[in-house]
Amino acid sequence: MTDTTTAVQETGTTRWALDPVHSTVEFTVRHMMIAKVRGRFADLEATVMEAGDGSASSVEAVIQVASIDTRDEKRDAHLRSADFFDAEKHPEIRFRSTELKPTGHDRFEVAGELTIRGVTRPVTLDVTEHGRATDPWGGERVGYSARTRIDRKDFGLEWNVALEAGGFLVGDEIDIQIEAEAVRQN
Repeated sequence: MTDTTTAVQETGTTRWALDPVHSTVEFTVRHMMIAKVRGRFADLEATVMEAGDGSASSVEAVIQVASIDTRDEKRDAHLRSADFFDAEKHPEIRFRSTELKPTGHDRFEVAGELTIRGVTRPVTLDVTEHGRATDPWGGERVGYSARTRIDRKDFGLEWNVALEAGGFLVGDEIDIQIEAEAVRQN
């Protein structure tokens, strides 16, 4: 860790670690073509490397699939199964940024590679920075919101049931919403 910290300080890059207690990764999907179901992942970690000029900034995140929570234990077990995430073989969802591009005041796009169920696809997150503050213990914090939409079939999440009235039980488009608070590490 010392070598990495020294290298980070020499290049002027700041390392931020996600505060999982004050952060959420949630998703929304259509159910039976008439309603939306929300879920979240409780076990997540992320690191943001922030260069002073933005040129070498990056984000890496890992989510534990087993921590999925849709407020229905049977559905959660089904989502962990081979029909969906196959958590036994693919216990993690990973994101690694490839480019950060400013799009306005405190707004930017984070392009990267999302890996779900062993399948990696490019995604772009629309991100807003909500500000920075010092907590009561002297730690520096930063807050972000991010959103994106993916097609679950692009990641091998293809299980579904046709409905008698037409359409399918589970929608293909997944909206992902992230609220993140990170603490400066150096």
